[in-house]
Amino acid sequence: MYRCGLLTPEKEPVPLKSIEVELQVRDHVATVVSTLSYDNKEDKPIEAVFVFPLPGDAAVCHFSATVGQTQIVAEVKEKQQAREEYDDALSSGQQAFLLEESDQSPDIFSLSVGSLPPGESASIRLEYVTELAVQADDGLRFCLPAVLNPRYQPRGSGGPSVEVTSVPASQVPYTLSFSARLSSPRPISKVESSSSLDPLQFLNAEQTQATVKLAAGHKFDRDVELLVYYKDAHQPSAVVEAGQASAEPGSLMGDPVVMVSLYPDFPQTVMSSVTSCGEFVFVLDRSGSMDCAVNNTNPEQTRIANARDTLLLLLKSLPMGCYFNIYGFGSTFEHIFPESVEYSEKTMEEALKKVEGMKADLGGTEILQPLKHIYNQPCVPNQPRQLFVFTDGEVWNNKEILHLVKENASSHRCFSFGIGEGASSALINGMAKEGGGHAQFITGADRMQTKVLQSLRFALQPAVVDISVTWDLPKGVSATVLSPPITAIFHGQRSLVYAQLTGQSSEAAEGCVTVKYSLAGHPSQSRVKFSLKAVDTGLTVHRLGARSLIRSLEMQEEENGEKPEEVKKRVVELSVQSGVSSAYTAFVAVNKGNNETIQGPLVRRNVKTPGMMMMTCSMPMPMMMCKYTSSRRAPVRGKPLSLVTPVTGQDTFF
Repeated sequence: MYRCGLLTPEKEPVPLKSIEVELQVRDHVATVVSTLSYDNKEDKPIEAVFVFPLPGDAAVCHFSATVGQTQIVAEVKEKQQAREEYDDALSSGQQAFLLEESDQSPDIFSLSVGSLPPGESASIRLEYVTELAVQADDGLRFCLPAVLNPRYQPRGSGGPSVEVTSVPASQVPYTLSFSARLSSPRPISKVESSSSLDPLQFLNAEQTQATVKLAAGHKFDRDVELLVYYKDAHQPSAVVEAGQASAEPGSLMGDPVVMVSLYPDFPQTVMSSVTSCGEFVFVLDRSGSMDCAVNNTNPEQTRIANARDTLLLLLKSLPMGCYFNIYGFGSTFEHIFPESVEYSEKTMEEALKKVEGMKADLGGTEILQPLKHIYNQPCVPNQPRQLFVFTDGEVWNNKEILHLVKENASSHRCFSFGIGEGASSALINGMAKEGGGHAQFITGADRMQTKVLQSLRFALQPAVVDISVTWDLPKGVSATVLSPPITAIFHGQRSLVYAQLTGQSSEAAEGCVTVKYSLAGHPSQSRVKFSLKAVDTGLTVHRLGARSLIRSLEMQEEENGEKPEEVKKRVVELSVQSGVSSAYTAFVAVNKGNNETIQGPLVRRNVKTPGMMMMTCSMPMPMMMCKYTSSRRAPVRGKPLSLVTPVTGQDTFF
C-alpha cells in the first residue's frame, strides 16, 4: 500500500512542507530571510520541532509566524522566561512559537511550532545578518548550512543538549528554494557555487547589481555555498548607519553605529623577509565520524581522506629547519614523535608514511585532552608555535574548547580546518579567532591547495604585535567599540571594527580610525577616513555590532572579575534591546488573538534534518536516527536516548 503526503521514514506525517530562502548581499554583508511553511495534515493538533544549523556568527534578528490572516511577531526574552511562556501557552490550548539558540553552540537553533490545529497551516519567517568571509582567491563566501551532523558529547560531561533527528539527505521530505540579490559599489565579476545555478542576471549596465538562484531540481543534500567575486580588489571602507528613530538617544540602537573594514597591505620589503622558522603542531581528527563522506557530490571521498590529503600537502610545503609534530585524536590521542622534531628529509618521509596510513579508528571526538597535552609541552625556543587543527567539528563542548584556546593564545596561533559539509562553523571560526589564526573550510578537492597554502603563508608571517585602534572624531563625538580587540592581522585579510558613535556633529563632518601595529620590528598602520553622515541601511550594522559585543560577553564568563550572573544580565539586556539572539535569550510568540482553545492531545513531531551520516560511514542504521535530549520539557525528558547498537571504534552519541 502506498501512502501520500509528507512522511518520515517511519511513515509519520511531517508538518514542514517547504523552505524558501532569500539572500541579499550588499558588498560583504548578507541578509538572509527564510520562510518555513508548515501544514498539519493530521486529525489532531501537533507540535513540530525543527533543529537546524545556521552560520555561527549570524545575528538572528527577526522571527514571526503567520497563521491564516494573523501575523504574530516574536519578542526576545530571557530564555527561561520565553520557555515558560511557550509551555504555558501550549498548556492552555493556545498557539505558540519558540526559537532558541543552543546553550553550547551558537550555530544550532531549535524551532518549535506549538498547537498547530488539524488542517491548519503556518508560515514562519526567520531573518539573520552575517558577514561574508574573504577567501584565498578574494571571493566572498556565503554558506547556507543544509546539513546538520550530530555532535559528539564526551562521556560524563554535564549540561543539556538539543534533540536532533537526522536522516539521509535524499529522504528529507521538504523542499528548498534559494534566490540571491547582489549589490555592490564595484562591478560583480562572477558568482560560483557548489550547487547548480541559473545564469547570473545583471540588473544594470554597470553590473553592480545582479540576481541568481538555484537551478531547478536542486536536492537538499548539501550545504549551499555561494562565492561572490568583484572586479576590483577589496578596499578599506566605513559605513555609518543611522540609529532607530524610536530608540532612546545614547543607547546602542538609538545612536549611529560605524562598521570599519580594513585590508592591511604589508610592505613588500617586510613580506619578502617571511620567517622560515616555527614549531608546527598538526592535530588530526581520527574519530569514527571522519569516515563519512565529505559531500554528496563524491560520496566515495571520505573526510579522513580529505584531511590526510590536506595534511600531506602541508607537510611537503614546510620550510627546512622548522620543527613539527603530528597528533591524532578520537576518544584517546596519540602522536608520531614524543616531542616536536626538526623538519628534515628523514623526519618528513617518516611522517608522510605514518599520515598515509592514518584511519578514522580512534572512537569519539574528544579534542580537549590532546589540546591540553600540547599546551602543557614547552615551546621550542625561537620557534613560534603554530597549531593546525583538522576536524569535522562534531563536538558538543564548543565553549570549553574555545576557552582553552583563548587561555593559551599568548603561546601559539591556531589555524583551523573544517573538514566536510556540516562542520561546525562556530567551532572552526571560533578556534581561529580565539587563537589569533585563520579558519578554512574544506568541502572537497576544489580550491583545497589554494586554501592550505594560504594558511601556511599566514603561519609563516611574523606575528603582528602591539595592535592599537585610535579614533579621530569631531569635538563632542565619541566612539564606544563594540567588537573585541583585534588580536591577529594578516596581509590582505579583512579586519572589522564596530563602534557606537555618541554625540552630535554636522553632516559634513568626517572621522578617521587608525589601526597601528608592529610587524617584524617595522611599525605600520592602516587608516580609514569616513563621513559621519549616517545612512539608513535597515539596522544591519547595528545588529552585527550587537552580535559582536554579545559574543565577546558570552566568552568572558568570569574574566575581568565579572561573575557569570553579571555577564548574563548584560547579555540579556543587550539582546532584548537589539532584538538579536544570544545563548541566554530566545524568541517567543503567542497567538493571543484567537480565543478558541485548541482541543485534543498534543502530538510532537520532530522534523528530520538532513545529515551526512548515511553516506559512507561504517555505522549501523540505528545511529542515523540518534537523538539528543532537550532539557526544556517532556516528551523526551530524562535520560538521553542511547544507541541501539554500540559500535567499537565509532563515535558514540548520547
